[in-house]
Amino acid sequence: MSNLLEVRGLGKSYNTGVNTLEVLSGIDLDLQTGTTTALVGASGAGKSTLMHLLGTLDRPTSGTVCFRGEDVFKKNERELAAFRNKSIGFVFQFHHLLPEFTALENVMMPALIAGVSRSKARETAESLLLDVGLAQRVTHRPGELSGGEQQRVAIARALVLGPELLLADEPTGNLDMKTSDGIHAMLLEQQNKNGLTLVVVTHNERLAAAMGTTIHLLDGRVQKTT
Repeated sequence: MSNLLEVRGLGKSYNTGVNTLEVLSGIDLDLQTGTTTALVGASGAGKSTLMHLLGTLDRPTSGTVCFRGEDVFKKNERELAAFRNKSIGFVFQFHHLLPEFTALENVMMPALIAGVSRSKARETAESLLLDVGLAQRVTHRPGELSGGEQQRVAIARALVLGPELLLADEPTGNLDMKTSDGIHAMLLEQQNKNGLTLVVVTHNERLAAAMGTTIHLLDGRVQKTT
């Protein structure tokens, strides 16, 4: 099995004007294609920062992130945005759906931005909403959906361009246990169905236990991998 991501010496720090705040330091990890990984650790351990760097939403202070052998941070901002849109899907704790658009339109949006035809974007979005159990809710706006349904729409949106890497940052942080279990099961189902590499930041021990690998972060460093 080949590596999708290879991370070496990854670090992130911020200049506060008074001193330098080091958030991540010396992160080394390999993520193989089609695997599942949980990032766990106390608040402030650097989990979300690492997720943002893996997803190229932020640039590191030091180190490299190679995607299929290519150092992605050698790309300029326009190239990086195009790469991110095509290759990486994101699911956040807060779904960030556009309230004035229907579930179907929200899922179609990344595809339309990427230049996919409206008919193809609609076909793919409808299929994904069927996959996540929302075939009867395609014309509903976010305000008409439950929290769990909104997160399902967000997951479908993350998958509409067929990414290789799916990053989920506390995807069930605002949901009750029963709804959370349904979202967990659906993430793993979609990962398996589409051969995705899935990385989840979570405080949920049951979700972490369902992942193939768990990376424990402490004070911005990898403490252990299980």
